Amino acid sequence: MKGQLADQLQPAEETLEAEKASFLKQPKAVWATAIAAVFAFMGIGLVDPILPAIAKNLQASPSQVSLLFTSYFLVTAIAMLVTGFVSSRIGGKKTLMIGLALIVVFASLSGLSGSVGELVGFRAGWGLGNALFVATALAVIVGVASGGTGTAIILYEAALGLGISLGPLLGALLGGWQWRAPFFGTAVLMAVSFIALLALLPKTPAPATKARLRDPLLALGHKGLRTTAASALFYNYGFFTILAFTPFILGMDAYGIGAVFFGWGVAVAVFSVFVAPVLQRRFGTTNVLVGTLGVLLLDLVGLGLAAGHSVTAVVVLVIVAGALLGVNNTLYTELAMEVSDSPRPVASAGYNFVRWMGGALAPFIAAQLGEHFGPQVPFFAAALALAFAILVAAGGRRFLKSHEPHLV
Repeated sequence: MKGQLADQLQPAEETLEAEKASFLKQPKAVWATAIAAVFAFMGIGLVDPILPAIAKNLQASPSQVSLLFTSYFLVTAIAMLVTGFVSSRIGGKKTLMIGLALIVVFASLSGLSGSVGELVGFRAGWGLGNALFVATALAVIVGVASGGTGTAIILYEAALGLGISLGPLLGALLGGWQWRAPFFGTAVLMAVSFIALLALLPKTPAPATKARLRDPLLALGHKGLRTTAASALFYNYGFFTILAFTPFILGMDAYGIGAVFFGWGVAVAVFSVFVAPVLQRRFGTTNVLVGTLGVLLLDLVGLGLAAGHSVTAVVVLVIVAGALLGVNNTLYTELAMEVSDSPRPVASAGYNFVRWMGGALAPFIAAQLGEHFGPQVPFFAAALALAFAILVAAGGRRFLKSHEPHLV
């Protein structure tokens, strides 16, 4: 019996070793794209440490400043519907270049803003560039990386985690000096990424089959992908309530807020890359997803109870949330890429269109709830959103079960 068990475990161990080796041995084009993705994702949390400073310098309320997130993610979500249409006609490399160029332009303009209205508008343009880059980057990494889709997704999530962790750090280091500086810093980094990808990424020809504008919406007709996207919508509401609203209740300067969200981002990165795959193989994707969503719900309830009473408790719970978010990010992304029979770029576009709507709605709604009902209510509302995310995932379990790793 021991011999049989050893025979069963040996292939799994060999698979793990092969995945580790392939994770490190990637073409230069993959690393260049992944590093550019790190810089792109830095734009998400970049403004976190400087939100109070922006509100003070531009004489804006928290809900007005929260529109920096709303405009960014709303445009990102809608633009996801056209990314496949564009990239299938001009190729992945050109689409990435256009996205990077738009980010450089609008990040620079954001730093020159004279009012919160201008800043919100320029962040919307930034969101367009982000959509073209991020959606295409995942497809390019999956297409060029060695080691299969799983390795490519882990690389992508590693870039996401690093970008989310480094964004607040850069925002704090530059924003502590001048609130406009993080925007110019991002523009410089993205310009460097543009040059690197231009030199290292080989030409990616347009696919033989051109995507139609309606394809991402049609892809959501698949029950598995629709379940994944709908659950991710509510999950992202909780995610961005933490990211966008918490800075206003910490009572810290840019350096303090940056340190808190750097710790949060490190937890996202570590758990997305190292912990999520282990849990997934051991317990199954759907079980881990529902379980971590439940723990995140409790974490948000804790944040609601601590808000306005204990800054220390808020900081600890934010970092714990980062670990849970890291696990869920990986699981949601893999489900979106694998659960349906649609081409990966099309499935990714449909999924991201739905889930980024949660990122667009949460910051403004959370700020409004906080202004009118107190700092506890936004977190309780986010916990309610997590309850819906759990119900959707659990209710569609049979549609998600078609994509499960081999348990070991």
